[in-house]
Amino acid sequence: MTVASESALARKGSGRVKGLISRLGLLLVIVLFMIIMSFLSPVFLTVANFKNLFIQSTILAVLALGQTYVIMTRGIDLSIGGTMALSSALCIGLVTYSGVPVPLALLIAVSVGAGVGFVNGFSVTKIGITPLIVTLATLSIARGATFVYTNGANITPVPDVIAAFGRGQLFGVPYSVILLVVLAVGCHAILTRSVFGRSVYATGGNELASRLAGIPTSRIIIITYVISGLMAAIAGLILTARLESAGPRAGVGIELTVIAACVIGGTSLFGGAGSIIGTLLGVALISLVSNAINLLGVPPAWDDLVKGLVIFIAAVVDVYRRKYARS
Repeated sequence: MTVASESALARKGSGRVKGLISRLGLLLVIVLFMIIMSFLSPVFLTVANFKNLFIQSTILAVLALGQTYVIMTRGIDLSIGGTMALSSALCIGLVTYSGVPVPLALLIAVSVGAGVGFVNGFSVTKIGITPLIVTLATLSIARGATFVYTNGANITPVPDVIAAFGRGQLFGVPYSVILLVVLAVGCHAILTRSVFGRSVYATGGNELASRLAGIPTSRIIIITYVISGLMAAIAGLILTARLESAGPRAGVGIELTVIAACVIGGTSLFGGAGSIIGTLLGVALISLVSNAINLLGVPPAWDDLVKGLVIFIAAVVDVYRRKYARS
């Protein structure tokens, strides 16, 4: 084995150790937060509260799964809120207004999500538009298209099979949570056990070097945006199943919270670093903070303030985490 190979293996091993330490540190913060909340609120440790907490965090987690892939390639997807609204509204509208079979409507919905993701990825890689600008544009387009399609009103009723998914449980576990687990396991396996996953890490770490090494970086980036769009569509359908309605205001303002969850979980805004497990831990912490605000009777106006502070702290931590990784 050459000196260069040994050095590469050492850096890889060091990165894994640092990533593990980061996740364990976040897990410790979550445990300490739960202990403190158990003293502040007698309702916090109840089964009903945790069941509600899992259900409420499902949509955020599904969105964060896709966002993780995008951020790891040094991108960002602000269009997810509009994508989830458009996909779910089209699905329910096609069934309710046009009599389209539910399976076909679901297929169209996820295809729309993937299509928005493809437009984002193509615009970034082939046209050269910065991710922030193009996804902000598609967010506005998708949200506006949803308002036009629904005339600004919610669409009801939701087909029985979709509503049943929102209410259904298996051994006391909501279907939406089970779906999240399946998606998370799949995303984790792809990211850690596939050539595509390794290419995502490489592209985010150094796109030019990856391209020179033969990695189709443009294709990799486009696929990550498609994954994000798919997850946004799925999240929109989960929300629709839960609320039993679809409307243009679904997912308003959720974009920054999703990004914060990814960054808190260790996904670097500078690309090349991140994990699905870390992202789920980030989602857990943000969901616990929101839950604490509700249980403690904090005025709703403080919610945005707290989330903003969390995002700022996450960005600062990411900067110092990157400096630590270089050391």
